Amino acid sequence: MAPVAIVTDTCHYLPRQLVAARGIHEVSLYVHWDEREDRESDLPDFDAYYRFLTTTGELPTTSQPSIGDFLAVYEPLLAEGREIVSIHLAGGMSGTVGSAEQAKQQLEGRGGDRVHVLDSASACGGEGIVVLAAHAAAARGASAEAVIAHARDARAAMKMWFAIDTLEYLRRGGRIAAAQAWLGSALRIKPILTVEQEITPIERVRTSGRAFERLVEYMHTLHDDGADAWVVQHIQAPEQAGRLVEIGRQLYGTDPAFVSEIGPVIGTHVGPGLLGVGAAPSRFLS
Repeated sequence: MAPVAIVTDTCHYLPRQLVAARGIHEVSLYVHWDEREDRESDLPDFDAYYRFLTTTGELPTTSQPSIGDFLAVYEPLLAEGREIVSIHLAGGMSGTVGSAEQAKQQLEGRGGDRVHVLDSASACGGEGIVVLAAHAAAARGASAEAVIAHARDARAAMKMWFAIDTLEYLRRGGRIAAAQAWLGSALRIKPILTVEQEITPIERVRTSGRAFERLVEYMHTLHDDGADAWVVQHIQAPEQAGRLVEIGRQLYGTDPAFVSEIGPVIGTHVGPGLLGVGAAPSRFLS
C-alpha cells in the first residue's frame, strides 16, 4: 500500500475500471434531475440522463459534495496512518475544492495536517491526467509533497481542448462568462474551449466537420510538442470519439491513456455532442 492515498471527485471522468484498478478514492458530486437526486458515481451510465437533458424545458442542477462526504472518505484513510493528496475540479467552476478544504479544517487535531488539497485548475480529461500523475508518484512511494509537485508539473504540461455542438447549454447554465461576445446569433457556431480555472474559449468554427478537423490538428500539435500520453473524451458521441481514437493510434503509435464519456455534472453545462482531446508527456503517468 502506498503511503500517500489519492482522493479526487467524479469530474475527471476516468474510466471506472481504471479508477478501481489504481485504488483511487472518489467523492461524488450530485446531479438533480427528473425530480430525483443522484450521486454521479451511482449512475450506471449516462444515457438516460442525456435523453432527459435534451427534452426537458428546465435545466437540471448540480451540486458539490458536502463536507461530510469528504470526511467519510478522509477519516478511514487517516485511521490507516496514511497521508492524503486530494485533487479536485477547478475552483473557478465549482466549490468542490472549497468543501475539501473545509473538511481538512474540521479534521484539525485529528490528522488534518496529513490532508493536502490541490486545485487541478482543470476538469474532465485534464483533471484525470493530473490525478493519474499523482497516483503514479504515490505508487512509487513518493512523499505527499513530492506527489503534489509531480501533479502540478503534469498540470503545467497538460493541454486539453473540447469542441461542443452549441453554446446553448452554457448560456442556460450561466457558465459562459469568458465568451459572452459569442452569444446571440453565435449560438449557431461550433465553439472550441479549454479549462483554465474556468471554461475558456479558444476559437469558433462554423461546422461540426471543421471542429473535428481542428481537434485532429491539435492532436498533431500535441504530438509534435512531445505530449505522448493522449486521451479522448466525448458526450453521447461514441462514433466520432472512435474516429479520433483511430487517428490518434496512427499518429502516436500507441493506445490512448484513456477514452471515456463525460458525465452529467459537466455535461449539463456543455450538452451532448462534445468531443475532447488532450495529452501530457507520458513520463508524468508512469
